[in-house]
Amino acid sequence: MMDTPSRQATRLRPPASPEDAPVRAVLGPTNTGKTHLALERMLAHTSGIMGFPLRLLARENYERMVRLKGVRAVGLITGEEKIIPSGARWFSCTVEAMPMDRPVDFIAVDEIQLCSDPERGHVFTDRLLNARGLSETLFLGAETIAPLLRSLIRGIEIESRPRLSELTYTGFTRLSRLPPRSAIVAFSAGEVYAIAEAIRRRRGGCAVVMGQLSPRTRNAQVDLYQKREVDYLVATDAIGMGLNMDIHHVAFAGLSKFDGSQRRLLAPAEIAQIAGRAGRGTQDGTFGTTGDCPPLPESSVEAVENHQFEALHHLYWRNSALDYTSPRVLYASLCQKPPYPGLRAAEPASDIIVLSALMRDTAIQSLTREPGRTRLLWEVCQIPDFRKLGEDSHIRQCAQIFTVLVKEGHLPSSWLEPRLANLERTEGDIDALMQRLMGIRIWAYVATRPDWVENPQLWRTRTRTIEDTLSDLLHERLTARFVDKRATSLARRLEEADSKPLLSAITRTGEVSVEGHAVGHMQGFAFIPDQDAARSDQPLLMRAARRAARSEIPRRVTHFLQTPDESLTLDPATGILLWEGDAIGHLQKGEELLRPAVHVTTAEFLEPSHRERIRMRLTAFVTATLHSTLAPLYRAAQAVADRPALRGLIHGLMEQGGVMTLPGNSVLSKKDTHALHKLGLRLGKDILFCPQLLRPQPMTLRALLIQLYTGHAVPPLPKPGAVSRRLPPDTRFSAQDRALLLQTGWHCTEDFLIRLDIAQETYKTLSELAVRSGGCPLQPGMASRLGVPAADLPEVLTSLGLRVQKASVLGKKHFGPATPTLLLPPRTPAPDGKRRQQSARTERRRTMPPVTGPFAALAVLQKRR
Repeated sequence: MMDTPSRQATRLRPPASPEDAPVRAVLGPTNTGKTHLALERMLAHTSGIMGFPLRLLARENYERMVRLKGVRAVGLITGEEKIIPSGARWFSCTVEAMPMDRPVDFIAVDEIQLCSDPERGHVFTDRLLNARGLSETLFLGAETIAPLLRSLIRGIEIESRPRLSELTYTGFTRLSRLPPRSAIVAFSAGEVYAIAEAIRRRRGGCAVVMGQLSPRTRNAQVDLYQKREVDYLVATDAIGMGLNMDIHHVAFAGLSKFDGSQRRLLAPAEIAQIAGRAGRGTQDGTFGTTGDCPPLPESSVEAVENHQFEALHHLYWRNSALDYTSPRVLYASLCQKPPYPGLRAAEPASDIIVLSALMRDTAIQSLTREPGRTRLLWEVCQIPDFRKLGEDSHIRQCAQIFTVLVKEGHLPSSWLEPRLANLERTEGDIDALMQRLMGIRIWAYVATRPDWVENPQLWRTRTRTIEDTLSDLLHERLTARFVDKRATSLARRLEEADSKPLLSAITRTGEVSVEGHAVGHMQGFAFIPDQDAARSDQPLLMRAARRAARSEIPRRVTHFLQTPDESLTLDPATGILLWEGDAIGHLQKGEELLRPAVHVTTAEFLEPSHRERIRMRLTAFVTATLHSTLAPLYRAAQAVADRPALRGLIHGLMEQGGVMTLPGNSVLSKKDTHALHKLGLRLGKDILFCPQLLRPQPMTLRALLIQLYTGHAVPPLPKPGAVSRRLPPDTRFSAQDRALLLQTGWHCTEDFLIRLDIAQETYKTLSELAVRSGGCPLQPGMASRLGVPAADLPEVLTSLGLRVQKASVLGKKHFGPATPTLLLPPRTPAPDGKRRQQSARTERRRTMPPVTGPFAALAVLQKRR
C-alpha cells in the first residue's frame, strides 16, 4: 500500500524541539510487550492513531480496540478498507494510510526500523520525521535504529526493553522430527508448498501464511494453527512482523530471500525478527534450521541469542512536500536530495516508475495541463501493484483509470462491472484464486476513494464481498491440500501416548478406530489403511493402528484358533487360504505333492509365536480338505495297506496326484486288476488313474498341487464339466506341458484336449470291438462321446493309439456310403520269441495271389495275440 498525496504533502512540524510534546521510542527485540504498551498509552488519551506495517496487524489491533472501546469509537484505515464511524477517536491504520492531516493526542508507529527498508522505508521515515501527536508520540522497533533516532529527532526519549523470554538456538532438525508448535520459514511460494506437503505427509497437516494471501485468508490460517487443529505453520517472513502466535520453535528452511532486485542472505537482525516469533510472554522459545538449509553461522547465532546487532547506517527518505505544477515538476520534487545526514534517497518505487512512464505519454500529457490533474495522476500512480504481473501491465492499467477519471469525472459502474466479473469466478486451483485475490485488492483500493467511483458504497461492498468469498475459498483449498485433521489428531495423540494411553478398538467387523477416528480395517491379521486416506498418510495410520493392535491381535488369534473349519476356505484355483473371506495365507511347495506347505500372509502385527500357531491350524485344515476332496485316493491307500503288491503302486499314484503312467512291461494279475477296480481306480493303456478325481473340484485342486510341486504352470484347462476342448490355432505344447496335462487328467492331441477317463474308456471299448469283429465302421455317436466334431474323429482316435483306415470302394459298398472310415484292431507288439514266425508268415503272404472280393479292404487285419 502506498501513500496518497494528501497524506504525504502535509508536514506537521520540523524535527521536534524541547518545548514540543514528548517524543519517545520503546526499542527492543520481539516479545517485549511494546505493542501492548502502545495500545494502553493510546487508549489512555482522548484520541490517537497507531500505524502498523501490515494490513493484517492493523485489522487485528482494530478488533482488540473495538473490544475495549466499542465499535463506534474506533476506526480502521488501510489502503483497501475504511471503517470510520462519525464518533471515532482512535484509529488503527497501516503506516501508509495514516491520516496525517487529522490532529490527535497520541500517535504511534510500529516497527519503525523499517525506515531502512529499500521499498517502503521512505514512508516510515516520513512518519518518523513528520507524524506527531498533540500530547505524545511513540515509536516502536528494534534497537538498531537508536543512533539514527537520536541524530534525527532532538530530545527523543529512548527506552530499551528486554525480551520477556529466552531465545535459544537448537541447530539443525530434520523436517520429520520438528517438535509440535513449530513454524517453518521459507522465502518463496514454491518452497512453502513443498514443505507444507511434506509436513502433511509426515505429521498430518499445517497452516500456511504468505504475504500474497489476503488478510482474511491469513487470519483463517492463523486461527487454524492457534486453535491447535494443526501443530505446524509453514510461512514466509511475513510472520516476522508482529503476528503473535503460540509458536515454540522457528525452523529456517532457507537463509536467503529475493528483495525485489536480487537474492541476498538474511542479515542477523532479520533472522532475529523472524526467530523472535518463538516464545510468547515468559515462555522460552527456540530456533534452528531444517530441510536443505545449512546451519546458522556462529556469529549470527550469538547475535540473535544476545540481541546484539549492528546499528543501522542510514534510513531511506523521499520528499513528501510535492509540487504539482506539472508531471515533470512533480517528478523533480520527488527526486530531491535528503535534507539530513543519515538519510538516503529512496530507490525508485512502483509509483515513481509508473509516473515516469506516463509523463512521457503524449495522451497523458494532454490531460495534465493543470495542477489538479497532476495531483490526480500522482494519486493514480500510487495504486499498489498487488498482481505483480510486470511493470507494463500495471502502467497500462493506471493509464486507463486516469484517462477515464479525467474524461468521465469518475469511474462509471458500467466500466467497473466487466473488470470485476472475471474476478468473481470461484473455480481454479490455489494459484488461480490468489491471482484473483490480488486483482480484487486493486479495485478494493480504488473503491475506497469516494471521488473516484460512481457509487462508492456499492463498490466498497461489492469488492469486499468478492474478496471475502475468494479468501474463504482459498482458505478451504489450502486446508484441503495441506491439512488432514484426522492425521493431525492422531499425530498429536501419538506424541502424547507415552503419558496418556490411546483409546483404540477393533470392532467385530474388523474396523479399526483410534481416538474415535476410523483408520482402516483388519483383513485377517493384516491392517488395511483407510482407502480414503492419501497414500502418503498411511505410515501415520500404521503407527496408530499398531498401537490399537497390540492388545487386539492376541484376542483375534485366539478366536481364530477356536474357529470351526466352516469359517475357513481354500481357493483351489489360487491356493489362497481365507478366514471369514479374508486372505490369511497360501499354499507353497511341500515335501510331497499331496503335502503342500502353508505360508501365513505377512502381517507386521503378528508375533512369531502367533504366526506359528496360525500356520499349524491352517496346515490341519489343508490336510482335512485334501482328505475330503481327494477321498477316493486316500481310501485306496488305506485299503491296500496290507497288500504289498498294490501298496507300492498306490503309493506311486499318490505321489503323482491321482494319475500315473505305467511302464510298457507292467503286467497285473486279473485279481489285482479287479481289486483296483473295486477301489475306484482304472487301469488304462499304460496308465493308472482315479476317475472320481477328474471331477471339476478335485481336478482344480490337483492342478494347483501339481503346479506348486513341479514349479511349472499347468496349461489352461477346459471349463469344469467339459470332456474336451479344441485348442486355439497355432497351439504348440512342449513335452513338459503334455506331461503336466496328462498328470492333471487330460489327453492331448494335435487339436484337442480329451478328458482322460473318456479317452481311456473310448480306447478300451473300440479296441475290444475292433478285435472281436475284425474291424468296424466309425459311427457318428463316437464323436459325440468324445466331444469332438465327426470330421476330427479319425485324428483323435489315432492319437489314442487306435488304427483308422479309409475304406476302399468295395468297403463302402459293403458297409454303406455313410461309413467311409474303418476302425482296425490295434497292432500289438509280439514277444521276441515269435517275431521270426511272424516274419516268415509275412514273407509267405507276399508270394500269395492278391485277395479279391467285398472285404479286400480288411485283408491286413491282424488278430490280437
